[in-house]
Amino acid sequence: MATSKVFITTIGGRSFDPLSPSAQDIDIQDIVHSLSLICRANGHFSCFFSVARHCINCAAEAQARGFGARMRLLCLLHDATEAYIGDMTRPLKRQLPYYCECESKLHARILDRFGIPAEDDSESEIVKEIDDCMLYHEFLLFNGDKLYDDAPEVHIEIAHSERDFRQTKAEFLELFEKLMTEAGYQC
Repeated sequence: MATSKVFITTIGGRSFDPLSPSAQDIDIQDIVHSLSLICRANGHFSCFFSVARHCINCAAEAQARGFGARMRLLCLLHDATEAYIGDMTRPLKRQLPYYCECESKLHARILDRFGIPAEDDSESEIVKEIDDCMLYHEFLLFNGDKLYDDAPEVHIEIAHSERDFRQTKAEFLELFEKLMTEAGYQC
């Protein structure tokens, strides 16, 4: 009889325990690869639009709003946990507090792995506001669905066309390295 494994195997060949994440098992290449292949909205968009592309857009929106490298980096990495525990629709996530605890713990571990100090409450609110703005405009663009009564103001143009996941990976990684340097963190 086979034993059940308590880890996932990443594209980089690492054994990763999502319930007890170890900083040394977190790798930006694993994160970037996975996020570039995960479709937003559980695949319920009119075309493939990756979580990585969404994160790049969040970082671009932060830049358009005048935020510096640290805030842009926090926006870029805000969904990095999904590389290890998957994406979950908001209505379901709100009903699963244990999942949210695991996600929060993993997010902190990811930031720690890259030497990024934890975000404070005001930074978390800014990331959430930008994430919600992108969510609204992505759903409007790809589904014609208005998620809120009032449209949040967006400062960037969201690309309409699909991109090859390899192109998105390269763009995400280049932006990560640039922002790490600009923010004064070591890659």
